[in-house]
Amino acid sequence: MGIDFELDKAQAQLRDMVRMFAKSQIRAQALKADRNHDHDRKFLKMINSMGLGGGAVPKELGGEGDGIGATAKKGERQANRMAVVGAEELAWGDPSLMLVMPGPGLGGPPLRSSGTPEQQAKYFGIFKDKNDIHWGAYGLTEPGAGSDVAGISTTCRKDGDYYVLNGTKCFITCGGRADWVIVFATIDKSQGRAGHRAFIVEKGTPGFSVLKIEKKLGLRASETAMLGFEECRIHKDNLLGGEDRYEKLAKGGFQTAMKTFDTTRPLVAAMANGIAQSALDTTRDFLVKNYELGRPVPRYAAIKEKLARMDRLVQASRYLTYHAVWMADLDLANTKEASACKAYSAKVGKEVTRDCLDLIRGHGCEEELLVEKAFRDIQVYDIFEGTGQVQKLIISRRLMPDIRID
Repeated sequence: MGIDFELDKAQAQLRDMVRMFAKSQIRAQALKADRNHDHDRKFLKMINSMGLGGGAVPKELGGEGDGIGATAKKGERQANRMAVVGAEELAWGDPSLMLVMPGPGLGGPPLRSSGTPEQQAKYFGIFKDKNDIHWGAYGLTEPGAGSDVAGISTTCRKDGDYYVLNGTKCFITCGGRADWVIVFATIDKSQGRAGHRAFIVEKGTPGFSVLKIEKKLGLRASETAMLGFEECRIHKDNLLGGEDRYEKLAKGGFQTAMKTFDTTRPLVAAMANGIAQSALDTTRDFLVKNYELGRPVPRYAAIKEKLARMDRLVQASRYLTYHAVWMADLDLANTKEASACKAYSAKVGKEVTRDCLDLIRGHGCEEELLVEKAFRDIQVYDIFEGTGQVQKLIISRRLMPDIRID
């Protein structure tokens, strides 16, 4: 089975369209949004009207489906490849915007893969509203359980036709503005992963509150919330996938979380690639304008070598990402590849943005160049969607499945 890293016509058209929009519209307001810690609502409405919302809504439920060119001429699915192409270009413009675009967001993949037809119709149906913008969210991380998904301590207990949730979730993207959040809890911690349950919790449900909105070093214009649940009663109809699913699958809740990561980690990698490419492009343009790099000056030769090295790193990271999503589109198990591209892109992004600041020296502190913003924004990419250390563990376990690796 062959793999081709060249973008086909539809993918190239999407890349060019989003890059043009990022260059003419997104970058123009990126610094203002960063300073204001939010994006202009009118701008978000315009993006939503263009069909660039966050997270695909199934076409049969009133959405755009998997996007332009999601299916190749030969019938090969391309949804994941199209998603990473678009994500990289949007992140090139402003990665915070990629995180807060209206749509189901990270809540979309688990709803689509595990939700009942009734749940999908109801909660994807919210995004049919053309007069306003809406968000979904994904609530997994807790103060004491981030990468260690098995350690979640938010509890749920059955009470008649309801489940009662108690606990706290943190670092939830768009958690404060979301119409609904996919929330993970445990019905019995002693059962480990088998005790995990996932719920669709609607905004305004009694006992569900937004405890605070975080102030951050980078990605300042994206909303990151801490959510609280205190005797929060959720009807059994909002148990993701229904009760029968958990009777058939002993680890249904945990599997929902893990399957989501195989889709979202390459998207995170694509965003990191976009940030690195943005810093590299700006730095290259600055150096070409301000230095005569064609002169035989030792320092200029070192600058050119560093630029070439950074370009190789970003390209390698991009190809790792393409490989992971190519496998996903063919329904091939891609857990190792998803972890590999996520871990590598974060490392490359941090190295490239740091070296870009070093190359342009004091000018790197000028906000208008957006290089210092790229350096701030990239820092979290080694943390969310699973830390770099956890990705290495995942990769090792699949390389050596018969050896216990803690």
